[in-house]
Amino acid sequence: MLGAGFVTLTLYPAIDLKGGQVVRLKRGEMDQATIYAEDPAAQARAFVEAGFSWVHVVDLDGAFAGKPANAEAVRGILAAVPGAKVQLGGGIRTMAVAEAWLTAGVTRIILGSAAVKDPDFARAACKAFPGRVALGIDAREGMVATEGWAETSDVSATELAQRLEASGAAAVIYTDIARDGMLSGVNVAATAALARAVSLPVIASGGVAGVEDLVALRAAGAGIEGAIIGRALYDGRIDPRAALTAAR
Repeated sequence: MLGAGFVTLTLYPAIDLKGGQVVRLKRGEMDQATIYAEDPAAQARAFVEAGFSWVHVVDLDGAFAGKPANAEAVRGILAAVPGAKVQLGGGIRTMAVAEAWLTAGVTRIILGSAAVKDPDFARAACKAFPGRVALGIDAREGMVATEGWAETSDVSATELAQRLEASGAAAVIYTDIARDGMLSGVNVAATAALARAVSLPVIASGGVAGVEDLVALRAAGAGIEGAIIGRALYDGRIDPRAALTAAR
């Protein structure tokens, strides 16, 4: 029986887009892409039919280009799952792009590189679209990486989160790059430490390999709002029903 310290997690099945296809990377390396589906819209529909209420979408090409690069695929996903919530990251660097996606039906946008390189824009977006902007903080050995993880900054994940804590962001999505796509287990300690350091809800990303990771995140206590699951779902290591049960 689970103790009182356990929290309910929101699960975010991941759809990473590269060249219009659904892929998973290893540690964010674009040349380490495994293609899992040719039809992103059908994949999103399958996740929702399995019981997930959110879909986490990343325009990988857009993250590198600094502007949307898989817009057609994203629009297809939105049309395929009208009753679900979609959060989208990758290439959102201007207020016009942010507004366009939110108007198109995206529930929540994710600002990653923009949060590091243009914090004023991040704060303005959070103010303009309350509750609809998440901060994507991707860290390599604790330091924030940007531009599709191609560059590592001199800012720590905790420092960036604290700088933007008062922005009104809906959540922080914390990714441990070393574990992303590696099925090596989520970095519970670092995720929990970040959740303790800020008042914003934290979503864990990178390394989820089985339901035991979800249980560990729940046991870590308040502040961890959810978890993003990618390769483990595609490889069949996690059954959607079992994951949703473990999250509750």
